[in-house]
Amino acid sequence: MTVTDTDLLNRVTLDAPWSLVEDFAQMPRWKPDDVTAAGQDIARRLGDLGVPVTLHQARLHLSIPYDARVEAGGRTFRAKPPAYSTDCRDGVTAELVHVPATFSTSIDTLFTKNQDQDASAEERIRGKIVISEGFSFPGKIREFEEKGAVGVIAMNPGVDSHWGICTTIWGTPDLDDLPRRPTIPVGAVSNPDGQALLEIAAAGGQVTLFTEMDAGWFDQPLPEVVIPGTEDPDSFVLLHGHYDSWDVGVGDNATGDAALLEIARVLWEGRAGLKRTVKIAWWPGHSTGRYAGSTWYADTFAMDLDAHCVAQVNCDSPGCRWATEFIDVSWMAETEAFCQDTIRRVTGQDSAGERPHRAGDYAFNNIGLSSFFMLSSTMPHDLREEKDYYVVGGCGGNIAWHTENDTLEIADRDILLRDIKVYLAAVLGVANAAVLPFDWRAQAAEFRQTIADYAAAAGDLAELSLAEDAAAALADALESFYRGVEAGTIRPDAANDAIRRLARILVPVNYTTEPRFRHDPAVPVPPLPALAAARDLSRHGEDTLGFAQTQMLRGVNRVAAALREAERLVRGASA
Repeated sequence: MTVTDTDLLNRVTLDAPWSLVEDFAQMPRWKPDDVTAAGQDIARRLGDLGVPVTLHQARLHLSIPYDARVEAGGRTFRAKPPAYSTDCRDGVTAELVHVPATFSTSIDTLFTKNQDQDASAEERIRGKIVISEGFSFPGKIREFEEKGAVGVIAMNPGVDSHWGICTTIWGTPDLDDLPRRPTIPVGAVSNPDGQALLEIAAAGGQVTLFTEMDAGWFDQPLPEVVIPGTEDPDSFVLLHGHYDSWDVGVGDNATGDAALLEIARVLWEGRAGLKRTVKIAWWPGHSTGRYAGSTWYADTFAMDLDAHCVAQVNCDSPGCRWATEFIDVSWMAETEAFCQDTIRRVTGQDSAGERPHRAGDYAFNNIGLSSFFMLSSTMPHDLREEKDYYVVGGCGGNIAWHTENDTLEIADRDILLRDIKVYLAAVLGVANAAVLPFDWRAQAAEFRQTIADYAAAAGDLAELSLAEDAAAALADALESFYRGVEAGTIRPDAANDAIRRLARILVPVNYTTEPRFRHDPAVPVPPLPALAAARDLSRHGEDTLGFAQTQMLRGVNRVAAALREAERLVRGASA
């Protein structure tokens, strides 16, 4: 860090951020009127700190859950409907059938479908209400609906039930998305209640599922702060997090909102030391619109993001109790070394990361932005096991995530102060770097390994040599490019242009299946998804193998073309 950056980190205090955390701990923020009040409150706080703010009005389609219950055998079981469950106030009655599933033991598998395929045959569940272990995540709900279930009960892992969202639609739907809007009621129950319901299912009993929902179009405030750079003001880093939450949502995500507030204050006061612009945004519609606020921003400002954004940084669930380690941190491969170095310099700690999930507010993959962070610090794995906690998607690993228990005790002042500094240092590291600190050689190496793994899985059933050769050529070109950057034979402006443009090519081919400027469904996306069919080729019979091989051929062409385009870009910059 430069002296200026160090000075800015030393200016971080908890005065403004902790006040926000304490106040938000008394403010539920999932109903539209409450979200509006919270967004206006953020804007007011920024104004009080002397930080100019634009309050956009985002028109979002949202699904607001209110209540749910299951009635069976003279008992009533409390449930929580996920956003985008259909409204079913009169109830739907049907036989209850159990489709076994496993509870995730790692964040890597938290969002994957994990139900027993042998027990979820269409003839078994059509016309039934399904109960299955896990959260009400969209891939699972979508599959049960497609197979004819008339309702789904998600049996959560612990003594509490968790709010969530059950649609695969990312953001506000467009016409092409509407067929994927859920048409059945869904409810989440606690594990103890789920065990009682399993007994009813085993006996062939019936249940009635009730859900109370509201859905429609809502204008929601979206605060944005723009802190102009002094040398390259057109280029910018986008730092962001959601401010709507389930109930009062302290660890998810009042602490993140507080971090953004303090970073906005420090950067505004120290703006004379910024080379590139920093934009900071607080999203509505994260919880009830599947990242509708960040998606609205990605759609509305797509051309500006495409032309000028050098990185997006997501701030979700920092500063939570017991979150002493930086493990399972989200980052794209080209950003890994930079993120690890930043965390080490600020905290003295090593860190370990993972490929970003198709989750959080990563609404910018189809534009092609280098990205890092989502969840940052978390509790150690051995502490989670000691506490007998199951895996959740935020709150530093606290199982208060997405429940009414995510209250003030989940936040930790000292950890929040540390995490604010990590985020601030990372933003400064990108904003003030002479050459953007992203190493595409790491991503090229990952591509080569991914393609090799797919080739091994495909065996003689598919030919991946075009992709293999393109990845090798790109890796060679990148070695020459970075040698030129280090030797000074490639000018910083030319290097930065190439590094930014590489993201526009390589992020979409690695993280998306849809064309640029559309949004992939909210289900896991494997590395180089156009080639992922290679993993299942050996499972196809004669009736479908040829179709799968055709898909592979097209996927190889897509990947090879993207990698060749990236190679040409790099060699052109090196010339």
